Order: sequence, then C-alpha cells, then structure tokens
Amino acid sequence: MSKFNLELKMEAIQRYLSGAEGGKSIARALGVNHEVLRMWIKQYEAHGEKAFEKTYTTYSIPFKLDVLNYMNVNGTSPNEAAVIFNISSPGIIRKWRSQFNADGIDALKSKIKGPLSPMTDKKRTNKQEPAEGSVEALQAEIERLRMENAYPKKVECLSSEQRKITKQDKAQVVYELRLEFPVIALLKLANIPRSTFYYWVRRLDRPDPDMSLKQLVQSIYDEHEGRYGYRRIRDELVNRGHRVNHKKVQRLMKELGLKSVVRMKKYRSYKGTVGRIAPNVLDRQFQAEKPNQKWVTDITEFKLFGEKLYLSPVLDLYNGEIITYTVGPRPTYSLVSDMLNQAFKRLAKGDELLLHSDQGWHYQMKQYQYALKRRGITQSMSRKGNCYDNAVMESFFGQLKSEFLYLKEFQDVDHFKQELAAYIDYYNNKRIKTKLKGMSPIQYRTHTLRVA
Repeated sequence: MSKFNLELKMEAIQRYLSGAEGGKSIARALGVNHEVLRMWIKQYEAHGEKAFEKTYTTYSIPFKLDVLNYMNVNGTSPNEAAVIFNISSPGIIRKWRSQFNADGIDALKSKIKGPLSPMTDKKRTNKQEPAEGSVEALQAEIERLRMENAYPKKVECLSSEQRKITKQDKAQVVYELRLEFPVIALLKLANIPRSTFYYWVRRLDRPDPDMSLKQLVQSIYDEHEGRYGYRRIRDELVNRGHRVNHKKVQRLMKELGLKSVVRMKKYRSYKGTVGRIAPNVLDRQFQAEKPNQKWVTDITEFKLFGEKLYLSPVLDLYNGEIITYTVGPRPTYSLVSDMLNQAFKRLAKGDELLLHSDQGWHYQMKQYQYALKRRGITQSMSRKGNCYDNAVMESFFGQLKSEFLYLKEFQDVDHFKQELAAYIDYYNNKRIKTKLKGMSPIQYRTHTLRVA
C-alpha cells in the first residue's frame, strides 16, 4: 500500500502551484524527499490526475525498448522518462536499464510471479529440444550460424598485426551483440566466464582516467612509426612535461596493443688478432667527454631492386650523432675519401680526434692513413673478425635496418636515398636516447655546450 494516497499528493501539488510555499518546505512538512515532490508535480503537469491512478500494466518488450532508446538518444534521465511515458516510478526504468545492460533483450521479458503449478512445472521439466529437421530446429540452427558469423567479424575489427584480442575486447563484442543473440550463447562462443563479462560491463560506462595519456602515448608511437618501446616513450613523455612511471607506460601500451616493431639484434663473433696497420687504440672505450674526440666509421651494404648500395657514415661517440655519410653503388675508396672530406669540415682548431674502424681494405690504404695523419688524427682499428670492437657503429646499422630499411617501401633507388636522408635527419634531431637523458643527439650536444 502506498504511503501517500491521491488526496495527499494533490494537496501537496496544489500548495506548490499556489506559490505560497517552496517545494523543499512542503516536502519537509510531508516527510518526503523534495525530488519525489518534484516528480509528482511533473507527472501532474504532463498527465493530470491520471498519472496517479493505480495500474497493473504489464509493459511489453517493445515499449521497454522504446523507453530505453528514447533515453539514450535524448539523454533523458529515468525521472524525466517516467513523466514522459507516464510510468509510476523511475525505479522501474532503472531496473529495465540495469537488466538490459547486463543480459540484453532476454532480461526484459516479464517473469511469471507466484509459485508454479504442478502442471506448469511438469511441462517445464519435460520440455524437449525441437525435433531434428523441424522448422524450430532449422530456425535455431540459422540463429546459431548467424551468431557464429557475426562474432568473428566484430572481433576482427578490433584486431591487428600489433594488437592481440583481450578479454575486454571479447566482452565488448558480446555486449554489442547481446541485442541479437542470447548472452549465454555468446559467452560460450567467446570462451569467457560470466563474471569476466559482467566485470567489464560495469566498467564500460566509467570514464577512462588514462584516456588523455593513452592518446599521447599513441601519438608518440605513431609519430615515430612504431620504433619506440615503452622506455623511450616514457622518456619522450617526460620531455613533454608528463612524469609517468615506465611500468605504467608499459601497461598502457599493452592495453592499446602497441609494441615496438624493432627487434634486438645479437652479434656473434670471436676474438681475433690486432691488425698490423693500426692498433686497437679505442679498446671499446665508447664514451667521449666532448664532441670531435672519438669517431667511429664503417661501411654497410643494401640490396634493392636487384642492385647494391653502400653506405659509409661516421659517428661521434660523444652523442651518437651521424657527422656525415656517403652513398654509392660500389664500395670504392672514393666512398670513404668523400666521407672524410665532408667530416673534416666539422673539426675545429685544437680538436684531438681518434677515428676507429674495422680492418676493411679501405682503412688499410695509404691514402686513408695519410689523410688522417695530415689532420693529426689518431687511427684505431678493431681486431680481426671482432665486431664488438666497433659495436656502436654496428648498433647504428642494426637500428637503421630495423627502423628504416625493413619498415619502409621504396619506389626506386632515388626514393631510397631521399628516405635515407630523412631518416638520418630524424635520427640526429628527433630520436631520443635514454643515455642522453631523453634527448636526441643534436639536442644533447646543443644543451651540453650551452651549459658549459
């Protein structure tokens, strides 16, 4: 039995409409929440006294769906929807919404109240599956096939080469398909527990507190074309004023399905003898205290469009910057001599430089040795067959091929050279390094010289 009958409700409404009292004071006098009073007033304004007549209406599923759809489209609250559709209590609508979000359209079916009669219970117990080949059996089979066809398509939209399907993705697909197919059958097809599904359903409407950070992580990942892992992305976030723990960045990248496309390269070699031309002066001391103190160089080969191209760069060990480079179709000595002439322009008066290389024939030539001696440069060479002695240069070649050669598609050799120039510019100016305190090579050099 209702606590407030029609007469009391009408008396409260008339007191409010007369303007003599405020809504809160009237609600306080009646011992009712002022929101309830506001609900009565809105119901009366919309439907008159009929709004308070007791009804025992059984709402149909289409009617319930109309109410919920109206709320979603117009952003209407349950209180407002109750007034518009003349429903006695907004709590009923809240219950529909909760049932629909949890179990789909099946949950909106009206349940038979009261104890089941023995006959009804017996019918339910003896209920059999439709006979094979019957219309009902064929319809059930069609629905099952439709479900098995719809589910993979939804899942495929969320997947990619770099992104694996998570339980959250499966729960989202089940949630989207719950209007067409039974939730229990979808969960069985998705192979996820009911508890997992309901856990993610409860989280669907919650705002993601890390949404802005995820967008920033995604933008950094895309900007660097997948070359950055979670550590380097964390350093870039710090550069942009966001101090985030690297473990959180790793977790967010996992949720976004982001993974560095660069694979670590491992070198295998043996300790060889020291060359006769020049000793191993560098001796794996890859740290430099200032620019133009220690340089390393080498040559690498590319195979493109049935042709071979050779790259000869020189790298400064102070900040990992590529000083200059040359590219040619043949590994002639001019490839190295032109590189040296360009690199020497970077030297200032008073620089005491050590230039390290492997035992390639270019670096054993008299012309090469003379060019270094003329500029007062100390020559250093790796031991025979030992790439670790020039590991920094080998590491750059590995990064170049992983981040550039294997990820890009080139139209011809000229296009390759253009993209190579763009990558080296990116490597020097934008690609940050952890050991450079999250700065790119040129940023680090400029910063340290300015501080000094």
